[in-house]
Amino acid sequence: MPTTDGSPSRASGALLLCRAEATAVGPAARLLRTRVLLLPAGRGWSLLVPEGRPLPYDDEPVDRFVGGWAVALAVAVPCPVLALWWDEERSGYTLASGFRRSVGYEWLANGTPVGEDEAMRTFAARLGLDPVLDMQSLDGLTRPDPAADARARLRGLLAVLTRVGVALPAGLAPGVPADRLYESARVLPHALPADRAAGRDAGASAGRGAADGDAGAEEGGTEAGGRPAPARGTDRVREAARAVGADDRALAVAHLAAGVPVTVWGVCRRSAGWTAAGTLLLAHGALGLARVSRASRALPG
Repeated sequence: MPTTDGSPSRASGALLLCRAEATAVGPAARLLRTRVLLLPAGRGWSLLVPEGRPLPYDDEPVDRFVGGWAVALAVAVPCPVLALWWDEERSGYTLASGFRRSVGYEWLANGTPVGEDEAMRTFAARLGLDPVLDMQSLDGLTRPDPAADARARLRGLLAVLTRVGVALPAGLAPGVPADRLYESARVLPHALPADRAAGRDAGASAGRGAADGDAGAEEGGTEAGGRPAPARGTDRVREAARAVGADDRALAVAHLAAGVPVTVWGVCRRSAGWTAAGTLLLAHGALGLARVSRASRALPG
């Protein structure tokens, strides 16, 4: 929450949970224009912890800023992204999933629910939660409870998410100021800056590509007259690579198409979060097209 002098409250903070492995999230996360740490957060989940200084918004509420991040990541990775956020007066979440409209819920500092019940039902459906048992637990978070403040509500939400594999690393919990949260995450054994996580993924892909190339070369023989024969399976590899390239190109174009209106909307509304989201989509789309172009030139034949 902004303070009276316009600067962000140091009590503000956020965590972003992505339903994907850290190596898949890294390339998109490093385009957020702020330093983030990536950590595993349970089976099939990864966690992004923004840098420890006050979050990089001016007079913009923390929920709007990190909501823009969540939307951009959900389209760029693509995977569901859950942003948990808090400040001195409120706490809540924003769930983004692909190009669908994001949903969210919030509580006042004393735990009073101020969201819509329909948002909780949509939340449960998009994450594959049990529509009966899990929904009962979520319904409890939308009812008055004098003993539960806003931070307790977020902890209750995370307790429900353990049923789909979420497990926050020790020491990382909603309600902790951003600077302390980042410092706690930095010393954890599996924490990596986003750029290093992205580099690890690229290195692994390069290694797999080299291994595939070596295997293809070993399959080749010689024709009559001693000329090298084409490696067996080269045509199948080429066709598969072109099919994947077409899918990647379509995804990159979709990112660009989504990024333009999001960026324009963010600029018109003077929203740093949504402008960052649009910029991320545009950058991810441009990088995707560049990768497809390079891969096409490298194909044999």
